[in-house]
Amino acid sequence: MAFLNTPERNWLVAGLGFLIAILCFSSVISYQNINQLTQSSYKSQQIYETVKNLDDVLVSITIAESARRGYVYLGNQDELNYYQTAVERIPAKFAQLQQQFDPNSQELQRLRHIEDLVLQRIKLLQESIALYQRNSEALLYQRLITNQSIGLRSRIQVAIADLEQQQQAELNQSVETTRRSIRDRKFIELWITSSGFIAIFTCFVALYSQMLQRQQAETLQHKFAQQKEVSDLKLRFFSMVSHEFRTPLSVILGSVQLLIEGNSKWGEERRLKNLDRIQTAAQTMKQLFTDVLTLTRAESGKLECNPEAIDLESFCLNLVEDFEISAAGSHVIEFQAEQQVTHVSLDERLLYLALSNLLSNAIKYSTPGSKVLLRLESTIDRIRFQVQDEGVGIPMEDQTKLFEPFYRGQNSSYAAGTGLGLSVVKKCVDVQGGLISIQSWKEGGTIVTVEFLLNGFDRSLSENNRSISIH
Repeated sequence: MAFLNTPERNWLVAGLGFLIAILCFSSVISYQNINQLTQSSYKSQQIYETVKNLDDVLVSITIAESARRGYVYLGNQDELNYYQTAVERIPAKFAQLQQQFDPNSQELQRLRHIEDLVLQRIKLLQESIALYQRNSEALLYQRLITNQSIGLRSRIQVAIADLEQQQQAELNQSVETTRRSIRDRKFIELWITSSGFIAIFTCFVALYSQMLQRQQAETLQHKFAQQKEVSDLKLRFFSMVSHEFRTPLSVILGSVQLLIEGNSKWGEERRLKNLDRIQTAAQTMKQLFTDVLTLTRAESGKLECNPEAIDLESFCLNLVEDFEISAAGSHVIEFQAEQQVTHVSLDERLLYLALSNLLSNAIKYSTPGSKVLLRLESTIDRIRFQVQDEGVGIPMEDQTKLFEPFYRGQNSSYAAGTGLGLSVVKKCVDVQGGLISIQSWKEGGTIVTVEFLLNGFDRSLSENNRSISIH
């Protein structure tokens, strides 16, 4: 939804509005073209019917003339019937023609002139028939009437030809106007469509350009954020290192100074106590240096993993023994094992670094005298190490950030630490393809589980369900 509030939205709305306007305008032009074609077709049909009716009038009057001659000169009664039939059709044709012209048009005036000429000729034909019926021998007067009829016929033909020519000229003009108008509208429609595509393409290019600029800006912002994070991390690292190294160094320097000044006066117990302080401080510096070096190698992708066959039980017993010595009885360290597999191929150095950090944390964050448990479970397909303590636990809101370097829980400020332990454990487990999980309850202790699947490891079997427990 955030995209709707960005400048891209304005470009999309503008482009869509312009496209809709182009489509509407193009639809209007297309409608006008269709409407003009319809009107032109109707005009052509109307002129065609006009010409046809005029030709019908001319044909009818010609048939009437021919029938009149056949009746007058030959005395054929059927010719009189043909004459009457032809004359009766003429008024209906003129009625149709009058409906096809505007009341005040010039064409209607010409049509009425033609009608007058036709009526005059019919009147002459009627007089000829009446004369024949009175006196069939009056041939001289019949010739006179015939000549007059022929003259009217010529005038009627000329008038009809003029009207048809005028109608044809109007039709040609209408067709040409329609063709030119449609051609112009097609050009306009093509121009509008091309403009629409150009506008859409321009809108797309502008939108794509803005998206690229935004992506570049976001990339730069991300890089700046990463650089700031790295800078902050370096600052925290150097601050932590300077602080954590200063404390044991001060202890070592102070103890050495005391030994130098009071060596001749002190008894053996006091001298050993100072030496023990020096050793503890040195071990602290060594552990800190090891953790920093491990993290640095892991971050640079140079943390090496060199698996080799190790005896799980002997490895865990040595680890527990080392911590029993360093804990000096402050905590009860127990070891429990249920084994189906005795030897696996793992990196002993990385495994020792991971489990030693877990045991160190368990001792550090639990009360003196409490129990710390190291449990080993090995089956055909997996190896599981668990370190369990009865300490202060980890608040729920801190559990998602425990593996971040230098992060420490809200309830851990009372104990000295760097916040690197669990980060180091995670790196050491990950590089060997293992999994780590934490279950913790505030003031209820913590269980950290490290698990390795044996699908890709060498292993050897021992007695099923072998169990050992050391206190």
